Amino acid sequence: MRRVGRSMVIAGVLVLAWPVHAAVSGADAKGTLSYDRFERSAVCASCHVDIYQQWTQAMMSQAFTHHWDEIEYFELAVEHARRDPALQDAVDGCNGCHTPMAYLAGDLPPPRPSEGSRANESVNCDVCHTITGFAGDTPFNFNWTIEPGRTKYGNKPGLVSPHHDTAESDFIKSAEFCGTCHNEQSPHGAWVKSTQLEWAAGPYAAEGVPCHRCHMPAAMGRNAKMAEEGLVSQHLFHGAHDPGKLRGAVELRMHPQEREILFDDTAVIKVQLFNAKAGHKIPSGSVEDRLVWLHVEATDSDGKTYHLPVDAKHFAGEEYTIAADVLAYQDLGLARGDPDFAGLPRDGVPVGDRIFRMPYFDPQGRMTIMQWNTKSFGPDYRIGPRETIIETFSWPLPSDIALGPVTVTATLNYQLLVEPVARFLNVPPEEYRTTIINAATTTFAVYD
Repeated sequence: MRRVGRSMVIAGVLVLAWPVHAAVSGADAKGTLSYDRFERSAVCASCHVDIYQQWTQAMMSQAFTHHWDEIEYFELAVEHARRDPALQDAVDGCNGCHTPMAYLAGDLPPPRPSEGSRANESVNCDVCHTITGFAGDTPFNFNWTIEPGRTKYGNKPGLVSPHHDTAESDFIKSAEFCGTCHNEQSPHGAWVKSTQLEWAAGPYAAEGVPCHRCHMPAAMGRNAKMAEEGLVSQHLFHGAHDPGKLRGAVELRMHPQEREILFDDTAVIKVQLFNAKAGHKIPSGSVEDRLVWLHVEATDSDGKTYHLPVDAKHFAGEEYTIAADVLAYQDLGLARGDPDFAGLPRDGVPVGDRIFRMPYFDPQGRMTIMQWNTKSFGPDYRIGPRETIIETFSWPLPSDIALGPVTVTATLNYQLLVEPVARFLNVPPEEYRTTIINAATTTFAVYD
């Protein structure tokens, strides 16, 4: 039976009591809770000043309003579901993680961000702090259970607030908490997001280092105006959208097999890439969008620069991991009402560069960036946590190379969204800019 609480005044402070509601979870939660069951994050700001300001500049506060997310949802997903109603539940489900309050309220599709609705709060404070667990054995597809109300769950025991009750939650401290949204299956049963599952299979899980340790690092401070000083988890949530988080995530080293090479011989360069920081694979998350590639150039003593293509390793599906001048993403035509859509350039980076990716394929076997239309995958050629991958570049020296020292530079680059797709869909440039993860150099000499 639903019980309705009352408001009370204690020591001159108005304390709100929320109605009690049975826990709901995943797709069963759609349309079961109105917006007014949740506090606005701006209310939290009155006490949790630093945490609120951190949240406002984190992707948690922009998961619905971010331009690429808006374009992908409204211009691709919603339109695709309009043409193929079998996708409707999956497309509605996007909101279960990008704007949970709208999903819970049944406000689907939510109003566009320009309309200024409460959907714009994206992943707000009250959602995360009223989640109590998850349904089933594996956290994925927003299968968290939520009980909005007076009690807010956090990572510390015994805290007292004048505005709400508090309770310690082991779940909110766990990687599984993150996995409820950072693992996702498509309608075809393909794991289109598996960041927490990657972590669970890696060394950091075995050592008891959860997601929060890197994405919510603890520092001395006060988590509220009236709180005592102590360790506070910073609500930064920094990840792929933060250049500072990307820089140095993969260490690069390189060397030539020989330091002196005859002018008509072949230089062999090896590059070692070590995932030194991430507890998951690089790239992770929306892997269908991400582009991580290794570009190698050589500059001779006259200043002429040459591009070095990577050596093939001859594994199945490798062609998707070496940049090529080919078309892909033909299924964009399904969303845009153009069944004859020829596709877009697959990579948009120099031909011959090594790409670290796992290609997503639609039911027709075509490479896609529409995760809800993903049925299968190509080779998983990403860099796992604490994994080192070696790439080789065998370069027959060109006839016009100058004698003397040659400097070889390797650069590992990152884009949040494949540039040809971004340009086609008019995504703002800052949302697909190239960020350099790391670089390395080596030298050899050419002699006659």
